[in-house]
Amino acid sequence: MIDRPEELEEFTPYLMNRIMARYNKGVEAALKEVGVSVAQMRALAVLAEGGPCTINELSVMTVIKQSTLSRTLDAMEAAGLIRREAGENDSRIRKIHLTQTGKAAYQAAWPAMEHMRDTMLAALSEEERETLKHMLSRVLHDIRHHDF
Repeated sequence: MIDRPEELEEFTPYLMNRIMARYNKGVEAALKEVGVSVAQMRALAVLAEGGPCTINELSVMTVIKQSTLSRTLDAMEAAGLIRREAGENDSRIRKIHLTQTGKAAYQAAWPAMEHMRDTMLAALSEEERETLKHMLSRVLHDIRHHDF
Protein backbone atom coordinates (compact mmCIF):
# COMPACT_ATOMS: atom_id res chain seq x y z
CA MET A 1 0.00 0.00 0.00
CA ILE A 2 1.16 3.51 -0.76
CA ASP A 3 2.19 5.40 2.33
CA ARG A 4 0.11 8.61 2.50
CA PRO A 5 0.34 11.42 4.98
CA GLU A 6 -2.34 11.01 7.63
CA GLU A 7 -3.62 14.50 6.90
CA LEU A 8 -4.45 13.51 3.32
CA GLU A 9 -6.64 10.61 4.48
CA GLU A 10 -8.59 13.12 6.58
CA PHE A 11 -8.91 15.75 3.82
CA THR A 12 -12.58 15.71 2.78
CA PRO A 13 -12.12 16.64 -0.93
CA TYR A 14 -9.51 13.89 -1.29
CA LEU A 15 -11.89 11.34 0.25
CA MET A 16 -14.76 12.48 -1.97
CA ASN A 17 -12.60 12.18 -5.11
CA ARG A 18 -11.43 8.69 -4.16
CA ILE A 19 -14.98 7.56 -3.41
CA MET A 20 -16.31 8.87 -6.74
CA ALA A 21 -13.40 7.39 -8.68
CA ARG A 22 -14.17 3.97 -7.18
CA TYR A 23 -17.89 4.43 -7.83
CA ASN A 24 -17.30 5.36 -11.49
CA LYS A 25 -14.89 2.46 -11.96
CA GLY A 26 -17.38 0.01 -10.44
CA VAL A 27 -20.32 1.20 -12.51
CA GLU A 28 -18.34 1.45 -15.76
CA ALA A 29 -18.49 -2.30 -16.52
CA ALA A 30 -22.22 -2.53 -15.86
CA LEU A 31 -22.88 0.45 -18.14
CA LYS A 32 -20.83 -1.12 -20.93
CA GLU A 33 -23.33 -3.99 -20.99
CA VAL A 34 -26.05 -1.45 -21.84
CA GLY A 35 -23.77 0.28 -24.33
CA VAL A 36 -23.23 3.62 -22.62
CA SER A 37 -20.23 5.25 -20.96
CA VAL A 38 -20.20 6.91 -17.55
CA ALA A 39 -20.23 10.34 -19.24
CA GLN A 40 -23.15 9.33 -21.45
CA MET A 41 -25.05 8.01 -18.44
CA ARG A 42 -24.56 11.31 -16.62
CA ALA A 43 -26.07 13.13 -19.60
CA LEU A 44 -28.91 10.61 -19.92
CA ALA A 45 -29.74 10.96 -16.21
CA VAL A 46 -29.79 14.76 -16.28
CA LEU A 47 -31.94 14.84 -19.41
CA ALA A 48 -34.29 12.11 -18.14
CA GLU A 49 -34.82 13.80 -14.80
CA GLY A 50 -34.61 17.46 -15.81
CA GLY A 51 -35.75 17.63 -19.42
CA PRO A 52 -34.14 19.42 -22.37
CA CYS A 53 -31.30 21.82 -21.68
CA THR A 54 -28.42 23.65 -23.33
CA ILE A 55 -24.90 22.26 -23.49
CA ASN A 56 -23.81 24.85 -20.92
CA GLU A 57 -26.47 23.70 -18.46
CA LEU A 58 -25.71 20.05 -19.18
CA SER A 59 -21.99 20.64 -18.67
CA VAL A 60 -22.61 22.04 -15.19
CA MET A 61 -25.08 19.34 -14.18
CA THR A 62 -22.96 16.43 -15.48
CA VAL A 63 -19.67 17.85 -14.20
CA ILE A 64 -18.12 17.34 -17.64
CA LYS A 65 -16.03 19.97 -19.42
CA GLN A 66 -17.92 21.42 -22.36
CA SER A 67 -15.35 20.28 -24.95
CA THR A 68 -15.50 16.69 -23.66
CA LEU A 69 -19.29 16.84 -23.36
CA SER A 70 -19.58 18.06 -26.95
CA ARG A 71 -17.78 14.93 -28.21
CA THR A 72 -19.90 12.76 -25.89
CA LEU A 73 -23.07 14.32 -27.28
CA ASP A 74 -21.87 13.78 -30.86
CA ALA A 75 -21.56 10.05 -30.12
CA MET A 76 -24.91 10.01 -28.33
CA GLU A 77 -26.62 11.74 -31.25
CA ALA A 78 -25.06 9.27 -33.72
CA ALA A 79 -26.39 6.42 -31.53
CA GLY A 80 -29.88 7.98 -31.50
CA LEU A 81 -29.87 8.66 -27.75
CA ILE A 82 -30.35 12.44 -28.03
CA ARG A 83 -31.36 15.04 -30.57
CA ARG A 84 -30.38 18.71 -30.76
CA GLU A 85 -32.93 21.37 -31.66
CA ALA A 86 -32.57 25.10 -32.24
CA GLY A 87 -33.94 27.27 -29.44
CA GLU A 88 -37.37 28.83 -29.88
CA ASN A 89 -36.20 32.43 -29.50
CA ASP A 90 -32.57 32.13 -30.57
CA SER A 91 -31.54 29.65 -33.26
CA ARG A 92 -27.90 29.87 -32.11
CA ILE A 93 -28.85 28.17 -28.85
CA ARG A 94 -29.44 24.44 -29.22
CA LYS A 95 -31.46 22.43 -26.74
CA ILE A 96 -30.52 18.82 -26.15
CA HIS A 97 -33.46 16.41 -25.93
CA LEU A 98 -33.61 12.79 -24.87
CA THR A 99 -35.02 10.44 -27.53
CA GLN A 100 -37.12 7.35 -26.79
CA THR A 101 -33.98 5.26 -27.42
CA GLY A 102 -32.12 7.45 -24.92
CA LYS A 103 -34.87 7.06 -22.35
CA ALA A 104 -34.79 3.29 -22.80
CA ALA A 105 -30.99 3.28 -22.36
CA TYR A 106 -31.35 5.36 -19.20
CA GLN A 107 -33.99 3.02 -17.79
CA ALA A 108 -31.86 -0.03 -18.62
CA ALA A 109 -28.72 1.47 -17.06
CA TRP A 110 -30.18 3.11 -13.95
CA PRO A 111 -30.42 -0.13 -11.90
CA ALA A 112 -26.62 -0.52 -12.23
CA MET A 113 -26.18 2.98 -10.83
CA GLU A 114 -28.48 2.20 -7.90
CA HIS A 115 -26.74 -1.11 -7.24
CA MET A 116 -23.33 0.54 -7.14
CA ARG A 117 -24.67 3.29 -4.85
CA ASP A 118 -26.07 0.66 -2.50
CA THR A 119 -22.76 -1.21 -2.55
CA MET A 120 -20.85 2.01 -1.84
CA LEU A 121 -23.12 2.92 1.08
CA ALA A 122 -23.61 -0.60 2.49
CA ALA A 123 -21.83 0.25 5.75
CA LEU A 124 -24.31 3.04 6.51
CA SER A 125 -27.75 2.76 8.05
CA GLU A 126 -30.73 4.31 6.24
CA GLU A 127 -30.62 7.22 8.69
CA GLU A 128 -26.91 7.74 8.02
CA ARG A 129 -27.51 7.62 4.26
CA GLU A 130 -30.18 10.31 4.56
CA THR A 131 -27.89 12.43 6.75
CA LEU A 132 -25.01 12.06 4.29
CA LYS A 133 -27.25 12.97 1.35
CA HIS A 134 -28.58 16.02 3.20
CA MET A 135 -25.09 17.20 4.18
CA LEU A 136 -23.71 16.75 0.65
CA SER A 137 -26.69 18.65 -0.77
CA ARG A 138 -26.00 21.52 1.62
CA VAL A 139 -22.33 21.62 0.65
CA LEU A 140 -23.22 21.57 -3.05
CA HIS A 141 -25.77 24.34 -2.60
CA ASP A 142 -23.24 26.48 -0.73
CA ILE A 143 -20.39 26.13 -3.22
CA ARG A 144 -22.03 26.09 -6.62
CA HIS A 145 -21.77 29.07 -8.93
CA HIS A 146 -24.86 28.35 -11.05
CA ASP A 147 -28.50 28.50 -10.08
CA PHE A 148 -29.59 25.38 -11.98
